[in-house]
Amino acid sequence: MADATPPGRAMRLRSIIGGSAGNLVEWYDWYAYAAFTLYFAPHFFPSGDPTVELLQAAAVFALGFFMRPIGGWLMGVYSDRHGRKAGLTLSVALMCAGSLIIAIAPTYQSAGVLAPALLLAARLLQGLSVGGEYGASATYLSEMAGRGRRGFFASFQYVTLISGQLLALGVLLVLQNVMSEAALDAWGWRIPFAIGGALAVSVFWLRRGLLETQSFHNITGQSPRSGFWTLWTRHPRESLTVLALTAGGTLAFYAYSIYMQKFLVNTAGFARETASIIIAGALFVFMAIQPLAGALSDRIGRKPLMVGFGVAGVLFTYPIFTTLAVTRDPWAAFAVCVGALVIVSGYSSISGVVKAEMYPAHIRTLGVALPYAIANAAFGGTAEYIALWFKNAGIEAGFYWYVTVMIGVSLITYLMMRDTRDHSLIAED
Repeated sequence: MADATPPGRAMRLRSIIGGSAGNLVEWYDWYAYAAFTLYFAPHFFPSGDPTVELLQAAAVFALGFFMRPIGGWLMGVYSDRHGRKAGLTLSVALMCAGSLIIAIAPTYQSAGVLAPALLLAARLLQGLSVGGEYGASATYLSEMAGRGRRGFFASFQYVTLISGQLLALGVLLVLQNVMSEAALDAWGWRIPFAIGGALAVSVFWLRRGLLETQSFHNITGQSPRSGFWTLWTRHPRESLTVLALTAGGTLAFYAYSIYMQKFLVNTAGFARETASIIIAGALFVFMAIQPLAGALSDRIGRKPLMVGFGVAGVLFTYPIFTTLAVTRDPWAAFAVCVGALVIVSGYSSISGVVKAEMYPAHIRTLGVALPYAIANAAFGGTAEYIALWFKNAGIEAGFYWYVTVMIGVSLITYLMMRDTRDHSLIAED
């Protein structure tokens, strides 16, 4: 494909903002499920035992993650062959469909087993979407950013990811304050999914107008076409590295953010509203420091940040959970949650750009998306289910050690790999 004129600073910034805005809506739709699980779980999995209901809803959450490798594979290839913009547009269309299905799905009381079946189908569709979204978004932001500020701009993937999670929690807090508990339990939980579907429609049109990246324009006809076998036969070291560096990071992120809301209610004994406020506040701080950590990686390299996360995660994960389990003061719980998420920032702020810098342009989206999605499904998507399984079995501390060990595995990877800032395969500035 012929070279295209590199974008100016204003156009580059506009494209990054446009891509990030779409990412926000994608992740809002994804996290709305987690934020409202406490309310809709009894309608799809009635049992009378809150832990069992959450466990079943978490299983569906985990199964959605297992569609992410398929989405990463299919849409990673699609984005490498047809453009990053094309992949981003397709992913948000799939997310829109999944959200609208959940918004109108019947309950178990009215439709029997059809109700959880529809919930599962919608979640699998959303899993396909997010599987493609991560790779396309990380690649788009990393390629669109200039070389000297790549870590800074790529960090906005997690800024918008957390913004989507905060928006989901914000909708939850608003509904908790304007609706009665009975109304929210009965039908109010449908509102966030309807909102997500509507937002996704608007983002679909926004993404159709995005600028394509210079890296995609510069892919030559002689490059091997992106594909599953090409990835694993020509880039096995890079792909295995992405798997290993993601395992501990994604598990820690989901343990400290998504599962933490349930942990504060189910183990620490906080009210649902209080737990929501604590997590929303901690996530806001977490979101705000992502660009700072990304900018720091532009100055000192990516590797020191990841090693810092690994060391701190191994040392402090067990104390974080055991402290929160006996904490009854909301401000103390907030401080501990913030501390946990600050640790994770060493991974989250640069995880996308590190992966993108490891692959050549013709297979970059697939390389970012597929190994990440496999690790994310195996360790991130199952985090809640495993945590609740340990709790239900009466050995909740087993989960704390599980998270610690997996962060340790990733730490070994960080210590062995090269610093991608200094060895980046993104040639364009």
